[in-house]
Amino acid sequence: MFKTARMRKIKIVTLDKYVADTVDALHEQGLIQISDISDSIQQDPQLAELVTPSKATEYTGKLSSLLMKTSGISELLGNSLSEGHGLKDKLMSFISPDIPVPKEVPNVDTETVIKNAEDKLNQVEAQTKVVEGKIAALDAETSELQSNKSLANRLKNLDINLALLKGSKYTSITIGRINVESSSEIEKELSKLTDELDIFTVADDNKTTEIIIVVTLKEYNDEVYATLRKYDFEKFEVGNVDGTPQQIISSADSRLQTIASERNSVKQELKAIAEKWDDDILALKEQLENEKEKNDIFSAFVKTKDTYMLEAWVPAKDVDEVEQLVEKSSDGHCVLEVIEVEGTDDEDVPVLQNNPNYAKPYEFLVDMYSPVRYNEIDPTIFVAIMFPFFFGFCLTDAVYGIIVSLIGVVLLRGMGKVKKSMNAFGKILIMSGLWAVILGLVTNGFIGDFPERILGIRLPTVIPAIEAFKHPDTILIIAIVIGVIYTNIGFILGAIDNLRYGNKKEAIGSQLCWFVLEAGVVLLALGYLMPAIGIIGMALGGVLIVACIGMLVYANGAYGVMDIFGFMGDILSYARLLALCLATGGIAMTVNILAQMCNNMVPFIGILVAIFIFVFGHIANFMFQVLGAFINALRLNYVEFFSQFFMSGKNKFEAFKASRVFTKIKN
Repeated sequence: MFKTARMRKIKIVTLDKYVADTVDALHEQGLIQISDISDSIQQDPQLAELVTPSKATEYTGKLSSLLMKTSGISELLGNSLSEGHGLKDKLMSFISPDIPVPKEVPNVDTETVIKNAEDKLNQVEAQTKVVEGKIAALDAETSELQSNKSLANRLKNLDINLALLKGSKYTSITIGRINVESSSEIEKELSKLTDELDIFTVADDNKTTEIIIVVTLKEYNDEVYATLRKYDFEKFEVGNVDGTPQQIISSADSRLQTIASERNSVKQELKAIAEKWDDDILALKEQLENEKEKNDIFSAFVKTKDTYMLEAWVPAKDVDEVEQLVEKSSDGHCVLEVIEVEGTDDEDVPVLQNNPNYAKPYEFLVDMYSPVRYNEIDPTIFVAIMFPFFFGFCLTDAVYGIIVSLIGVVLLRGMGKVKKSMNAFGKILIMSGLWAVILGLVTNGFIGDFPERILGIRLPTVIPAIEAFKHPDTILIIAIVIGVIYTNIGFILGAIDNLRYGNKKEAIGSQLCWFVLEAGVVLLALGYLMPAIGIIGMALGGVLIVACIGMLVYANGAYGVMDIFGFMGDILSYARLLALCLATGGIAMTVNILAQMCNNMVPFIGILVAIFIFVFGHIANFMFQVLGAFINALRLNYVEFFSQFFMSGKNKFEAFKASRVFTKIKN
């Protein structure tokens, strides 16, 4: 529980005849993490003479190609099925997502997988390509019609057939838009080029511009265009159009409406194909991903003429199962070596956390800070206990807590069924909300002071001695006491680590000294408050405080005395629990007061204004306070607790394991 799972390194050698079956069996069980030894083995000259780096199998390229094609089809079908879904559908997919029903797939070799994939993709593509071709043709026609319509709109003041503006074998027609101010100057410049030239201008809707049409022999086309470009000329390209601008616009609008109807019909065809094939394609994609992963992993091996060797990490509890699995899959043609890693340089050992079910979700919060280092203390169980408590302490409102827990239930019963992260955060929110409910009920936090102010009743669950707004001093004392206890747990864990590694000086100057200081402060306080102890207690307290200073100087030098302020800062940091508790209740109370004032003072519509202020005021307060509670509950763990002992690792255990969401092996 407080330690990560014990790991072992295992080396497996088997004949090339059995390596594929061995890899397949290991992949399905997902018990090991395979290490890449193809490069590192070359650093041993003697071993490098015996073995050579292996490569991914010859099927990898084909599998990649098929996977890319399958992903494209899957995206096409998925988009078709999701098109037209509104906000309600998206919300329902979050609250109650569709749970995939795994399809049975045969346990066959890679060649058969490839052949089956090609056959299935050919069947699907035979249908999708026809539909994609129709959509592409409609899109191309739509683009052309919209372009023609745009041109016609620009030239709608011309009452001529626009086909006449295309020019001929000998003539060139340039058409576009110019500034009215430059019109006369442009005509003069163009007239200088040749007499074989006609210029027409037509008023534009924009009074500052006009349409210009220049007709000339083709040999002067470039010179005309070059002249026009000097005057902010905007050229219009006349494509395949026929008819007056109004006719073109009317015809385009009519055809675009028809195309929209045709596109909807084609999309229905595609949707029907998607409904038929989507599950099969998702299963095929997963099967190809699994097969590619198995074929890629060979690049992490080394080989001889007839054998392959692989190296992997395996949890100690699974070593026997892995050995039996390899023996069975290789028909006994294998050699296994299990290597003990305890007591060695274990910094690179992958970490598999070993927590009870209650604490499992909180591994995500620990990983947000850093992976745990192998063979070190895993703080997840402490986070699982204290994070929801800190969250509830910061929020301290029963109704707000109920809402948080309900959000957690929605996550757990919705996206939590298909995503591990959502499942974890759903459970975290449920527990955090429950603590907010409990602490809110005993400290009189129920939408602020709603019961007493609005309903005129008092919650029977309130404990007067810890009522937040009547005894904030008591709440502060509780927060500081919790801070001292939790920080001391961190000191104990840190001291254990330092002493284990032989860092006695570090343990004295970073952890043990604070227990001496705390004992000194307690004795001073008791000597001051209790005459029976009196001067003896105060004297002993003073001696212990001086001893703490001596320990700090011994371990950290003269500047080590400054660490006392850091220690005090860590303890006082827990006062934020009181601050956020009062902030939640104070703002909620303010919203209630404003709503009550509006109801009493504003005639006629006062009740409506009061309801608006009450609802949206509490929504805003809820959002801000939940965010603040989450951040500060994390901070008290990350900064004040983890800093006392936590040692970061490099990597988590990532099992070489087949994904089985959309598929299952046929028995």
